[in-house]
Amino acid sequence: MYFLYSFALLLSFVFYLPLYFFKLKIVRGESLYLKERLGVHLHQESRTEKSVWIHAVSVGEVLSLQKLIVDLKKRHPECTIYFSSLTITGLRVAQDRLVGVDKIFFIPLDFRWVIKRFFRVLKPQLFILAESEFWPNLLREAKRQTQGVLLINGRISPKSFKKYYRFRFFFKKILKNIDYFLVQTQREKNSLESIGVRADSVEVSGNLKTEIVLPSFSENDVVQFKASLNIAKGHKVVLAGSTRKGEEEKLIEAFALARKEKDNINFILAPRHPERTGEIERLLKNFPFVVKRRSEIQPDQTWDVLILDTMGELSRLYSLCDVAFIGGSLIPWGGQNLLEPAFYGKPIFFGPHMENFQELADKFVQADAARIIETQEDVKRMFLLSDDEETQRIGEKAQQILVHFQGVTERTLNRIDLFMNKNKGKMESHA
Repeated sequence: MYFLYSFALLLSFVFYLPLYFFKLKIVRGESLYLKERLGVHLHQESRTEKSVWIHAVSVGEVLSLQKLIVDLKKRHPECTIYFSSLTITGLRVAQDRLVGVDKIFFIPLDFRWVIKRFFRVLKPQLFILAESEFWPNLLREAKRQTQGVLLINGRISPKSFKKYYRFRFFFKKILKNIDYFLVQTQREKNSLESIGVRADSVEVSGNLKTEIVLPSFSENDVVQFKASLNIAKGHKVVLAGSTRKGEEEKLIEAFALARKEKDNINFILAPRHPERTGEIERLLKNFPFVVKRRSEIQPDQTWDVLILDTMGELSRLYSLCDVAFIGGSLIPWGGQNLLEPAFYGKPIFFGPHMENFQELADKFVQADAARIIETQEDVKRMFLLSDDEETQRIGEKAQQILVHFQGVTERTLNRIDLFMNKNKGKMESHA
């Protein structure tokens, strides 16, 4: 099985490498980082007895681990922490935001000889996987060469589960390399058990993202930030975060209808992929709006629609908006994380497709801390929401829900301690 997988991976690598080279190097001017992914010049950061290798896919997963890593370093200051990510943006965010990590690098290509080199050099005591990045050779070598493999903040979307279940004879073997699973909800636990994972190796610990740590801004900070973006005093700001193709047009059309009734509304559109900025600008040409890019805004330039085409600013923009819309939810995509606007106490709106965050979405709706919008009239009313008392009440409830989710980091650290402080045999007897 692993031979067939590795052979298919090699064929894919040979076929797609020219395409990636063209897309990244020629079009974007970025490196493929092949040397790093192959472990060239890889060296061990230190030779402490305790060491952990943590892997997260991209930006959202990286940010969710901030508090965990800080607290892990406090408990085990002598521990060397290695951190890897799959994407360039994830790596950059990790370098900028993670405190306490000793070495940050790209996840190696999933060829066995490459993976073995990483483990041989780094010698991690424990391998920790965040959410759902199941690389077969990586997990097999992690199982062989560490004292334990732990999945934390595990999440399996309904779409992914269908694939895992259909090919469960394959994924069951891969998942056997993971010693213990800490998952976000009961749904993930049920999914893993139906694939063939032992029930006593799966624990519902909650979502690490609910203990989100973001910068705090004073009222004066927000006023100054609004001024820097040329938002007029008294104007309401609606922010649509991480939007996907197919829903921007619906939002723009509803905004146009709302502006016919009130002209003191500014709309910030933050596509999930900033490279789609040009595509969104072409959509907006059909409407009588002044449109600006965040990267090009100049002093005293007013605008109706601001397109966020920069990286790393979305959470800060949530701090200044009056209403937050969660992208990927008006179309069958599954939604995005709704916790950043909740952290800043903003009223939250999303469409009917929040399958990827269904349990969180349901709890927010049930507590009247978020609202579901489906029709164009619903979306228009979201833009027209101007009752300060109502928006404040909804936002406060969103913040209160986050408090109820506290304790996820502590539960995760306790499980990590079992791996780090006992040998593998003893640890498994506690699982």
